[in-house]
Amino acid sequence: MFHRVTLIGRVGQDPEMRYTPDGTPVTSFNLATSTTLSKNTPSGERSCPKGWKESYNGRNWEITTWWRVTCWRGLAETVNSYVSKGRQVFVEGEVAGEAVDGRLNPRVWTGNDGVARASFEITARTVKFLGGRGNLDQGGEDKGTQHGGLLGCEARRAGNIGVSPWWRLTAPRGGVVR
Repeated sequence: MFHRVTLIGRVGQDPEMRYTPDGTPVTSFNLATSTTLSKNTPSGERSCPKGWKESYNGRNWEITTWWRVTCWRGLAETVNSYVSKGRQVFVEGEVAGEAVDGRLNPRVWTGNDGVARASFEITARTVKFLGGRGNLDQGGEDKGTQHGGLLGCEARRAGNIGVSPWWRLTAPRGGVVR
């Protein structure tokens, strides 16, 4: 069986890179994704779903989900070099978590305020630049266009296996993405 998660969101803070004891680079960052739901329906205004909030424009309800994304090897080095807080990115990868009774569950912990929290974790295979806030360097140029936004290709050249260019995000029939 095969599962894949595709996310588009904004990076919540600058990526953190570290190394395993054998020297393998690992980079992690938080990614925020949003889902919106229109307040207006043909039969009138929809009430706020539990846990959702009003959007900035006041016409929608919205909920934000935070994901912890982990990148390995060449992709880790590339993400650490080019991704920063506020940047909009595309992430494709696999869900990671705690396995219990044959099911993969999010990591659950208790925060400093005593409230139970859960974290969805993704092991990234591909990360792409998309644009938006956080893209400008000090000279006002778009950092994404300097590199063509093809973070997956950069990672492939750095030796990360399984990274595909944007035009080939799905595996060929019966094959594996190379």
